[in-house]
Amino acid sequence: MNAAVQNADQIKDVGRTVDVTAVIDSAPLGRFQIFSVVLCGLVAMLDGFDTQSVFLVAPVLAEVWQVAPGDFGPIFGAGLVGILCGQFIAGPLADRYGRRKVILGCTLMFALLTFATAAATSLQMLLLLRFLTGIGLGGATPNIIALTAEFSPQRLRATAITVMFAGFPLGAAIGALISSVIIPAFGWQSVFILGGVIPLALLVVLALRLPESVQFLVAAGRPQQEIGALLDRLAPERERSAGERYVLKEQKLEGFSMLHLFRDGRAMKTLLLWVAFFMSLLMIYFLMSWLPLALKQAGASITSALTASVFLNLGGAIGGIVLGRLIDRLDAAAVLCAGYVVAGVSTALIGQVDSHVVILMTCVFVAGFFTIGGQTAMNALTASIYPTQARATGLGTALAVGRIGSVIGPVVGGLLMAAMVTTEKLFLLSALPAVIACAALLVLRLLLRR
Repeated sequence: MNAAVQNADQIKDVGRTVDVTAVIDSAPLGRFQIFSVVLCGLVAMLDGFDTQSVFLVAPVLAEVWQVAPGDFGPIFGAGLVGILCGQFIAGPLADRYGRRKVILGCTLMFALLTFATAAATSLQMLLLLRFLTGIGLGGATPNIIALTAEFSPQRLRATAITVMFAGFPLGAAIGALISSVIIPAFGWQSVFILGGVIPLALLVVLALRLPESVQFLVAAGRPQQEIGALLDRLAPERERSAGERYVLKEQKLEGFSMLHLFRDGRAMKTLLLWVAFFMSLLMIYFLMSWLPLALKQAGASITSALTASVFLNLGGAIGGIVLGRLIDRLDAAAVLCAGYVVAGVSTALIGQVDSHVVILMTCVFVAGFFTIGGQTAMNALTASIYPTQARATGLGTALAVGRIGSVIGPVVGGLLMAAMVTTEKLFLLSALPAVIACAALLVLRLLLRR
C-alpha cells in the first residue's frame, strides 16, 4: 500500500513546474553563488584598475612627452567613448547570447589592448588604444552586474551587487597605490603591462569556473537537464523531482530587448535613470580624471595627488557596500537622494581645503563614498527595475547614457583647466551634477511608490 502511494506521488511530481527565480530567492546564498560573485568582482576590480590607469600616468606623461595637462582631455574622453560603445553593444548581445560569453570576450579584449598601450609613442596612438580598450571595459560592466543580480536572492540582491561592484573603485584605489610605487621605479609603461597580464591570468579561471545565468538559460530555451544541473548547484538543498519543467514567472518578452525599456510603464523610469546615470558618471569621471592634475597644479606633490585618488576610490568601495546594504533594507531611491546631497557638499569643499591635507583627504573620501558608492548602489536599483530578458540591456543602456556624461566630464574639466579656473571654482562647479541626479531620483521614487 505504502509503495503504491509512493509511486502515485512520484507520478504526480513528474512534469512539475519550477520557477527558477523563486528557487534562488528562497535559498540561502551558498558557496557556489559567492564564488561566482567573487569572480565578477575580480573583473570589476581589473576594470577599475584599467579605467583609472590613464588618469594616473597622465601627470608623468605630460612631463615625459612635453605636453600640456589639458591635452589629455581628448584621451580621457576617447577611453570613455569606447566604454560607452561597449555598453550599448554588449547589453543586447548578452540578452541574446548570454552573459558568460560576453564577459569572456570583453575581458580578453581589454587585457590585450591594455598590454599594447605600453607601446604607445604619441598622444594620437594613446587615444586610439584607449578607445579600443574602452569597448572591452564597457562591455564587461553591465554583464557582471546582471550575472550577479541573477545569482542572488531578492533579499540580498542589492548587497551582492554593491559588494561585487565595490571591486571597481577598490581596483582603482589599488591601482593608484601600485602606480605610485612602480611608475618611479619602472616607468609609466609598467602600469599598462601589469594591467594587461593580470586579466589574461583571470581569463583562464573565468573560462573554467564562471557559470551562465540560470534565468538566461530558461529564457533562451536551453535543455532542461542543463538548467536543472545548474539550479542544483545554486540551491543544493532543494527537493528535486523527476521530469521538472523550469520556467520564469515573468512575462516573456518578444522582439528587440531595448524596446521593452519603454513598455509596461517603464518609459519614464528609464528616462529618469538615464538622467541620474548621466549626472552621476559626469561627476565621477570629472573627479577621477582631474583630481590628481588639479591638486598637483594647486601645489600638491605627485604622491599627495595620487593619494587623493586612493582616498576617492577607497571611499567609493566602502560607500558602495554600505549603501547597498541600506537600499536592501530601506527605500532605495530615498537613500540615494540623500547620498547625492552629501556628495555635492563634500565635492564643493575639496577646492576650499586643498592646503589642509587631513581635511582634504576626508572630503575626498566622503565625496568618493557618495559619488562612486552611490553609482554602485544605483546599478543595483536599476537591476531591480527590469525583467530578465531586458536586464542586461537596461543596465547597459543606462550605463552607456551615463558614459556620455563621463566623456563630457573630463572634456569640460580640460576646458576649465585651460581657462585657468581656480581650484575653488573647479570643484564647486563639479558639485552641480549631484543636485540634478538627486532631483531625478526624487521623481523616480515617486513613480516607484505608485
